[in-house]
Amino acid sequence: MPVLADPRRRTLASGDLQAVLLPSHGMLCASLRHRGVELLRRVADLDGAAARGGTAGIPLLHPWANRLSGLRYRAAGREVLLERGSPLLHLDERGQPIHGVPWARLRWDVRKAEADRMTARLAWDRDELLAVFPFPHRLDLDVSVEGDAMTWAVVLTAGNAGPVPVSFGFHPYLGLPGEPREGWRLATPALRRLAVDPRGIPTGASEEAAPLDAPLASRALDDGFALEGLPATFALSDGALRIEVEFLEGFTHAQLFAPPGESFVAIEPMTAPTAALSSGQALRVVEPGETFRASFRIRVSDRTSS
Repeated sequence: MPVLADPRRRTLASGDLQAVLLPSHGMLCASLRHRGVELLRRVADLDGAAARGGTAGIPLLHPWANRLSGLRYRAAGREVLLERGSPLLHLDERGQPIHGVPWARLRWDVRKAEADRMTARLAWDRDELLAVFPFPHRLDLDVSVEGDAMTWAVVLTAGNAGPVPVSFGFHPYLGLPGEPREGWRLATPALRRLAVDPRGIPTGASEEAAPLDAPLASRALDDGFALEGLPATFALSDGALRIEVEFLEGFTHAQLFAPPGESFVAIEPMTAPTAALSSGQALRVVEPGETFRASFRIRVSDRTSS
């Protein structure tokens, strides 16, 4: 079935914003429009992205965001060996698992659908899912559009079998419709930049990164950061439009991804640093029956002032 033909596809709208969600394909946000103008990137060929296991639009990356250091990881007292040929894995060019189970393979149960809001649940209890991440739990996702903002809230509830490590994130591909990329500005809060090895895996070292407010120009970014505190706001603007990504709760880390020659910036909320399941660095766990909550908001305005 073509991804865009999802029979449960839902359009949320309020004020100047309109968003399209695909519950049968990972609750992917396949479109976010402001006054009819698309703000998401990599959405022109969602069928192709799904077939390749690639990311697009705004996917939830679960049970880990970005990459692991290898096919073996140990977390919350469990050692896991992933099967290289599993259809529930996507490997990067080095053969490292990346972005958890591909979004197109996760089917969510819609709990409520309204004109401006949708709630959905994902039960992580099937054998094929537990082979990748052997920690029974459920995710409840609440997505709403109100006025100039779209808000995502996730609640992870651990099952009774044992603690559940938390390492999920989102990967919004954002772009501005007016000026070319060279005219965009990127603003960040105070952060700590994570040092990485040649595989892109954090070493455990970090350094202070002062708040940024500068032209993106030809800058190439694929950097991980620890946040200094919450809430924290990142912004992309071009003099006519401003897109803010507000980390509200639960998200302690971020990845900024803006490869040269591409007209997008991914400002990625993360609940743990890259490869936390492999390293244990800054990895939190949810005890049996307990919950963990994380939320972020994308806000769009016509002026660059906050």
